[in-house]
Amino acid sequence: MERIQFTEYLQLDLDEECWYCTSCGHNLVSAHENYKTGCLVVDRDPTEIHNPVIQGEFTFSPDPDWVRILEFYCPKCGRQIETEYLPPGHPITHDIEVDIAKLKARVNDGELRILDGRLYLAGEGGE
Repeated sequence: MERIQFTEYLQLDLDEECWYCTSCGHNLVSAHENYKTGCLVVDRDPTEIHNPVIQGEFTFSPDPDWVRILEFYCPKCGRQIETEYLPPGHPITHDIEVDIAKLKARVNDGELRILDGRLYLAGEGGE
């Protein structure tokens, strides 16, 4: 099987059951875990990213007491894989969870197929 492109910079290898960086091919972490745990994480001050639009109490720049910005990078090549805005103290979100066994079974049974990194129903995708 080949890898499935899940996001612009994130691939899933069904044989190895691992998440990979699309840019450099680095194995991030087991696909049974949150891929973000295999990334380098930078906790950014939102005022560094969003400059005030106007002067005064309400500047349209996020208040760091209300929001933090987390950036997730490949530890090998430094490619930014994801960004999320969270309230301070909120745990990292687990935004992609795949039933690996069921997906593998559907591919092995021919119900789904992988072509050029994309997942298709049997009979679709340029046959």
